[in-house]
Amino acid sequence: MTLDTVKHATETPEAAQPWKELGLKEDEYARIREILGRRPTGAELAMYSVMWSEHCSYKSSKVHLKQFGEKVPENDAMLVGIGENAGVVDVGQGYAVTFKVESHNHPSYIEPYQGAATGVGGIVRDILAMGARPVAVVDPLRFGAADHPDTKRVLPGVVAGIGGYGNCLGLPNIGGEVVFDPCYQGNPLVNAGCIGVMKHEDIHLAKASGPGNKVILYGARTGGDGIGGVSVLASETFDSTGPSRRPAVQVGDPFQEKLLIECTLEIFRENLVAGIQDLGGAGLSCATSELASAGSGGMRVELDTVPLRDSSLSPEEILMSESQERMCAIVEPDKVGRFLEICEKWDVIATVIGEVTDGERLEIFWHGEQIVDVPPRTVAHEGPVYHRPYERPSWQDALQADDAGALPRPATAEALRDQVLQVVASPNQASKAWITDQYDRFVQGNTVLAQPEDAGMVRVDEETNLGVAMATDGNGRYAKLDPYAGAQLALAESYRNVAASGAKPLAISNCLNFGSPEDPAVMWQFAEATRGLADGCLALGTPVTGGNVSLYNQTGETAIHPTPVVAVLGVIDDVTRRTPIAFTEEGQLLYLLGDTREEFGGSAWAQVVHDHLGGLPPKVDLERERLLAEILISASRDGMIDAAHDLSDGGLIQAVVESCLRGGTGARLVVPEALATDGSATGDAFTFLFSESAGRAVVAVPRSEELRFTDMCAARGLPATRIGVVDGDAVEVQGQFSLGLDELRAAHTETIPALFG
Repeated sequence: MTLDTVKHATETPEAAQPWKELGLKEDEYARIREILGRRPTGAELAMYSVMWSEHCSYKSSKVHLKQFGEKVPENDAMLVGIGENAGVVDVGQGYAVTFKVESHNHPSYIEPYQGAATGVGGIVRDILAMGARPVAVVDPLRFGAADHPDTKRVLPGVVAGIGGYGNCLGLPNIGGEVVFDPCYQGNPLVNAGCIGVMKHEDIHLAKASGPGNKVILYGARTGGDGIGGVSVLASETFDSTGPSRRPAVQVGDPFQEKLLIECTLEIFRENLVAGIQDLGGAGLSCATSELASAGSGGMRVELDTVPLRDSSLSPEEILMSESQERMCAIVEPDKVGRFLEICEKWDVIATVIGEVTDGERLEIFWHGEQIVDVPPRTVAHEGPVYHRPYERPSWQDALQADDAGALPRPATAEALRDQVLQVVASPNQASKAWITDQYDRFVQGNTVLAQPEDAGMVRVDEETNLGVAMATDGNGRYAKLDPYAGAQLALAESYRNVAASGAKPLAISNCLNFGSPEDPAVMWQFAEATRGLADGCLALGTPVTGGNVSLYNQTGETAIHPTPVVAVLGVIDDVTRRTPIAFTEEGQLLYLLGDTREEFGGSAWAQVVHDHLGGLPPKVDLERERLLAEILISASRDGMIDAAHDLSDGGLIQAVVESCLRGGTGARLVVPEALATDGSATGDAFTFLFSESAGRAVVAVPRSEELRFTDMCAARGLPATRIGVVDGDAVEVQGQFSLGLDELRAAHTETIPALFG
């Protein structure tokens, strides 16, 4: 077979090419020919196809994502924003923290263990490429119905992959979520996040500048696994016939990644790189084109020098392979020797595969024959931009009119008690300890808070106790009812979770999971959610540092619920002042902060008791969220509260049960007079217990601090209602029912092991 060189492509303009099979549209293929002034070579076609895929180019979403840069001003903490491998914020004392969340959804359905494991590996390398030491990971997960046979196939593999890879790297897994819903049946969401710490002067960027500087590929050998990988796999809808395309899933080696991390950090310490990029989605196609595009010149690469695991790989396959544990560095010639020495010390393969040129082209050669000659920006940053049509779905009004508030409520105290147990034991509200116990949450010794706390928290400096906290949230049921409000509720909940731990929210990353952008209804959901998130970030003063868009999350014609996952990063000056969720001491006074309204649309109660989704989600009041956060942070810092738990899924009763079980103590609750006026058998204990109104938290206040705390709330205008006391070995709602801790613990802890254990 004749090698498809640039010369051959020029001489054979009409040669048939598999552009359609590679996921390109006809007009995209025509645009490539227009850019090059000829047909592309096979290698060029491979590069454009993966780099112009939905996953890599954001071609359907970028017109909406620009709001994050245009609407939301950067705050004083922002050091690196959108456009790099990950955002970076200043957390004080000379430290910077980088963080990001990304998706590995499609690969994790096909091959759950490797899909999830390599999702962790990829996000860790993004953080490493910024110059930081990775210090913690988080994992927001969504699966189909908990009792569905395929969930039993997917969930254990995903959890084992996350735990296996993260544990081997020695990174604590400090947060995330696990949500079950039939909409994710054929398309689970495996989102992975990572936090890294560095000093300000250690920040590195992905760019290739300085003619004569060498391009060094280091890490694992390139193999046939992951060819097309997430770049192509995540840019199309799953066929309804089930799993396929197994060879497209990457295979991870966490021990190789651990060596790569330590090797890279030593290279950084000796200031040996001028630019660096990890190899993730689109592999070498991405690394070479993005480095050259962001730099000041061109690049020449000798592709046949790339170390291979499989000598039969074609140039196109080498360029498309997404084999894991690889990095690409730009190194000045006089530093190459030392760079290679450090790699040899860590048993990391390193090879000079090219150099930066003073031209404007990315040129790739194979055994002396030129197979790529392209303007790098056209590959990396000037792909297609689609203004997809979008339209409010015809069913949206009927969905919102189907008000959950009209559903039958418990008529007796006994029925109310039974429904509390139902919700507490439901898969979404039950303890996830069977899952999180498979993750090492405390390795490295700096974990301060981890699951099931409201936010994960790690210590950054062991002398000053400076720390950072992170929470991820996203309620697809809320977003299905109202994507604009749903995105803001996800932001508000993460923001509230971070503040409840005592940390000040600084910035966000996001992972926007939606169905096919070719469906105008899905595109409307996406447009509304991004608009809502941008407006919310503007109101809260939390800039967007970066993130990820995952589209085509559907099987056949059935799309997932719109699921914008929002990660909020916060900073705390002294981690010894953090606030846990546990009620631990009898006599602590329980206060409900915020206003409780009849809001049940998308609620856990509606889902568990009535299998219902309809109505409107809770109202969003971002000024109230900001005020609540200020109160929680001040109270934590000044020792006014012993515990705090945000109110979200499942309402007040879910939060109280979790805090009581966490601390091993009971609580006596009294329905506030304002909520006990309807005269029914249950009073309005029902609304008190199950409402999911936003902007609320429950706190445990030492008696000695009650006056100081309530005065602060009154002075700042935050409603604070005393609702009970920590006491005994049961959760009692006076005048209604009592549930012993043993019964609650059994209901809360036995569900997930019974399903998957």
